[in-house]
Amino acid sequence: MYKLRGHQLFCLLGYRGMGYSQEYVKNMTQLHQKLRRDPMTKIKLVNGPDQLCEKYPNSGEYHCQNDSIYERDAVILEKLGLNIGQILYWKDIELHVKKYVVPSDIQTVCETCSWRSYGVCEEGIQEIHEGKGLREIR
Repeated sequence: MYKLRGHQLFCLLGYRGMGYSQEYVKNMTQLHQKLRRDPMTKIKLVNGPDQLCEKYPNSGEYHCQNDSIYERDAVILEKLGLNIGQILYWKDIELHVKKYVVPSDIQTVCETCSWRSYGVCEEGIQEIHEGKGLREIR
């Protein structure tokens, strides 16, 4: 079972193999591809730093504890109709995305995210709506 915070659910949808460091990218890619291959992987929703935050690089600001990140987590979980402490399959998270989220939600929910300008999260949400699941990372 993986422990993930709210905003990482959207980050995984848009993940394209880019990240903050090689170690972070390796960790994120492994999780992303595991979820892609096995959507029956269990996820526990947590409050605060999760298994992806563990590999956030030591250089620079550790934003995983910023109030703005906690706020984004809460907004995303609310949007998805999910709660901290829930345990569910990745497949079920994708179903919540299909039911409650549209690609343009990224523009407001993730307004302050530095990755938003790439447009990949909107693409990821659209691909979930199209039944494609997570994109393969090469």
